Amino acid sequence: MPASLPSPLVKGAIAAAAVPAALYMLNRLAGSKSKRAALSPSEERVLIIGASSGLGRDLAKKYAARGAKVCVVGRRSELIVALARECSPSDGDELGGGEDQCIPVVADATVAEDMVRVRERILEAWGGLDTLHICAGVSALQPVMDLTGAAPGEDATAAGIENVVEITGRATQGNLVGPLVAALTFIPLLQRTSSYPAILLVSSLAAMVGAPTRALYGSTKAASLLLFQSLAVEHPRITFTFLLPATIEGNFRASAVDAGPVREADPNKTGLKIDYVADRCIAAVDQQTTGNVFLPFFPNFLSTLVYTLWPGFVEEKARKKYNFKAS
Repeated sequence: MPASLPSPLVKGAIAAAAVPAALYMLNRLAGSKSKRAALSPSEERVLIIGASSGLGRDLAKKYAARGAKVCVVGRRSELIVALARECSPSDGDELGGGEDQCIPVVADATVAEDMVRVRERILEAWGGLDTLHICAGVSALQPVMDLTGAAPGEDATAAGIENVVEITGRATQGNLVGPLVAALTFIPLLQRTSSYPAILLVSSLAAMVGAPTRALYGSTKAASLLLFQSLAVEHPRITFTFLLPATIEGNFRASAVDAGPVREADPNKTGLKIDYVADRCIAAVDQQTTGNVFLPFFPNFLSTLVYTLWPGFVEEKARKKYNFKAS
């Protein structure tokens, strides 16, 4: 279908998309209830996986500022230790809770032994857990076919295909296996020790709508999103929230499993502000918001609906955003 449609059809598509959007917002308003009224912020026990930098780091500082007990987990020792020092209350602070107020643990989210060690440390210090934020993940920035090393229109060699398979394995490890290990490690603990257990998974709009140069990133993020949506069905006592943001400012691209050129605009100029995203994460958990949370809501929520009705339009916009020219 061509990307451009007659005006009446365009208006019809927008009207059709507006109805689900309105239902989504009504459900949010009707289903929102305050967790904070029953669980004081200073009593909340929070684990943040992927706290070395970016969103996870900002979340840790915000939770610590309101007196929560925070465990920060990441692979980079110097950054995690420094963050814990920033989050720990100074002597005489009325929100202070001792040396276990902010616990740093250097660990790899994809390694079961590391996550079990985090769980044991939390049990030793706090006796339980209320809130889990999964912020860890990796990016991927290149068109899949480019990773084979073949010129446009040429057949990929076996070695080139194997290279893509290996890169895909690394993306899967970071974006699917890591969240899976976290779920297996902490779901029983949350259910057993918290009156208001909550899990927030940081996913991406790319998990909902395909984008050029983001095939590996989007598909592995989509896999973990569907995994956690299924876990939400299996474990209804836990509040599961899935954050679906557009591009966020920061250096997340440095984690790319496929080195190469970046085509789109600098996220530090056009991306969502980390402070805003962190506030929305905390608010979603406080209000016990379940399901998908789009950031920003407009046009991201509508883009998932419009893609069903009019995929050519969304695909054209995606190519433009990522400065991608189809071969």
